[in-house]
Amino acid sequence: MSDGDLTAYRDGLLAEAVRLREDGRREEARERLLALSEQLPLDVEVAYQTAWVHDTLGLEAEAVPYYVRAVEAPGLSPDDRRGALLGLGSTYRVLGRYAEAVTTLGDAAAEFPDDGALKTFLAMALYNNGRTHEAMEILLTVLATTSKDPGIAAYRPAIEHYAKDLDATM
Repeated sequence: MSDGDLTAYRDGLLAEAVRLREDGRREEARERLLALSEQLPLDVEVAYQTAWVHDTLGLEAEAVPYYVRAVEAPGLSPDDRRGALLGLGSTYRVLGRYAEAVTTLGDAAAEFPDDGALKTFLAMALYNNGRTHEAMEILLTVLATTSKDPGIAAYRPAIEHYAKDLDATM
């Protein structure tokens, strides 16, 4: 089989598995992705999709090695890399691995500084790690800078002020 044929074969199998997941046939998608991952253990896209399907099935512990494989090597698009880092960090948090969640999500938020979802999940992990002031600072900053609510917009300067020091007075 030529490289082009192999790529087309892989792309077709991967697309089919993603469609199955999106159609709610997650267990079938998982079976296909596990087989594909076994055939292509260095393929970061396959690893990411395999992690994702495990997450959707509530199999977080099984998702971790696939997320790690997906983010440790180059090859993911920026959107998929962001999603894989968020998935890995969130999964660490769900598993009670709070320090790893903070590290993963903190690094991801630094890599993708405009991503409010990463910052929000980082704040949750910081909270779980007992770092409540940092968590509140992040959440208040995200709220102040992204909210379309007119009431929040009206108080944006105050919210941003308190985000820096919630114990401060004006």
